[in-house]
Amino acid sequence: MATHIDVLRELCDANGISGNESHVRKVFASHLQSVSEEILRDRSGGIVGVKTGNASGPRILVAGHLDEIGFMVTHITDEGFLKFQTIGGWWSQVVLSQRVIVQTHNGDLLGVTGSKPPHILPAEEAKKVVQLKDIFIDIGATSRQHAEEMGVRLGDAIVPYSPFTQMGNPKFYVSKALDNRLGCATSLGVLRELQGQSHPNIVFAGATTQEEVGLRGAKTLSNLVNPDIAISVDVGIAGDTPGIEDDERGHLAAAGKGPLLMIYDGSMIPNNRFRDFVIDTADELHIPLQLESLSGGGTDAGAFHLNGIGVPSVNIGFATRYIHSHNATIHEDDFFHAIRLVTELVKRLDAATVKEIQEW
Repeated sequence: MATHIDVLRELCDANGISGNESHVRKVFASHLQSVSEEILRDRSGGIVGVKTGNASGPRILVAGHLDEIGFMVTHITDEGFLKFQTIGGWWSQVVLSQRVIVQTHNGDLLGVTGSKPPHILPAEEAKKVVQLKDIFIDIGATSRQHAEEMGVRLGDAIVPYSPFTQMGNPKFYVSKALDNRLGCATSLGVLRELQGQSHPNIVFAGATTQEEVGLRGAKTLSNLVNPDIAISVDVGIAGDTPGIEDDERGHLAAAGKGPLLMIYDGSMIPNNRFRDFVIDTADELHIPLQLESLSGGGTDAGAFHLNGIGVPSVNIGFATRYIHSHNATIHEDDFFHAIRLVTELVKRLDAATVKEIQEW
């Protein structure tokens, strides 16, 4: 059987920006086959596997999100260069001079992002940040007609190209799409770890779609599952790199120091009893856990907790360096500890515990 890292590698190397998750969903579904009693899908493309421990127990949702950030072709210039719309949040400074894959009906095309060379810019203009509207993609076409003959159509998805790679320190990995194939791989890992194990509930473990453009798939998946309690698994911000001030480091997690529990973000204030349940479980089992807060942003938990009359929810994640770029970086210990922590949470979420959390 593939290792947890093998599964993560396969998911990261699959392509699937928001609204175009079919490729990565097929990969995800292939891993669900051997660990799930059945596979359910919503009409937005979200997918969950099911494992029943106690058919009369609470319904537990554990999910990452399939989609990664990318771009969409919106214009082809007369010279054959592509202009684009960003899909998800991009900082213009990480977009330039990067390889991308343009997904066309004729197959994938390699492209590179470019702009007007700084060598010919006035000195003052060369100091300014290049705006996204001034960046283009070069696929080697010589005209609009040539690009169209190569298969490019307006609306085609454009995906970052950055294969999953182990770094010099073998515990670190760099890749596109770690946000949030990490969460997807964790939900699969939980189902794998629960094989042959008893648990007092029904677990729905899987992945949503279109998180990066407004938590859209979290709404449809939670409508499908109708959970009593939910855990989203998504990345956080690593605060352990140069330039981050001490007061900022205080509310950010560090890579390799354990998974993180998000105690606040722009989409949700977590249920206090659920938060304490996570902290106490980690303490009891000596699983390292970090607490993180962000003034903005959000995760699928922000949509899960609003389903129906309310679903107690938390987000558990990973201190990730350089998110929303071609080269996010994570520490494998955080990934392994997250799988163990979420698995243990599931095994302890019986009807009485869930009711106590719901009635906080």
